[in-house]
Amino acid sequence: MNVLIFGPNGSGKGTQGALVKDKYNLAHIESGAIFREHIGGGTELGKKAKEYIDRGDLVPDDITIPMVLETLKTKGANGWLLDGFPRNMVQAKKLWEALQQAGMKLDYVIEILLPREIAKNRIMGRRLCKNDNNHPNNIFIDAIKPDGDKCRVCGGSLSARSDDQDETAINKRHDIYYDTREGTLAAAYFYKDLAGQGKTKYVELNGEGSIDSIKDTLLKALG
Repeated sequence: MNVLIFGPNGSGKGTQGALVKDKYNLAHIESGAIFREHIGGGTELGKKAKEYIDRGDLVPDDITIPMVLETLKTKGANGWLLDGFPRNMVQAKKLWEALQQAGMKLDYVIEILLPREIAKNRIMGRRLCKNDNNHPNNIFIDAIKPDGDKCRVCGGSLSARSDDQDETAINKRHDIYYDTREGTLAAAYFYKDLAGQGKTKYVELNGEGSIDSIKDTLLKALG
């Protein structure tokens, strides 16, 4: 099974992606890891990408797409979940063309829907437990709301990541994601149109639901 997943920062995309990965034994391929692996491994594509990164420039799609495709073929040979790519409409079209040329099927596209203001609040409401960062605590989500400044799981002290409190940075990321003309949602809608043509399947999830309710809906849709 090959799957693309979309969702804004704060939507629980990582949590749901991990559930899908574990249940179907898929390789979880995250866009940032693709760059790190190619650059760290000294591949030809990695060397080309590093030249752009070292100059502070964006890596062009004619380098990025082949890197993504190569990782899907190797690391994801037995099925993959691609997370964090494509980020815009142009990349969505180029990735689809590359998959078609490579004879690779895209079975499902998942979109987690969440209003922008709620997504921002969830990011800014995240709290980290000093004993275990995986203990879920969020001051804006009733189901995992901490007990004051103490972890709801173990009672450990809590802190907030500085980047979670950077509203300007969050807004910039969300500006890209929620752009329905050229941004990430435009990319998602490109695949939604393909699903309407019977070329893939598109699953929409209500990101305002509980983790378990979203999981149940997702797993039922994937079959």
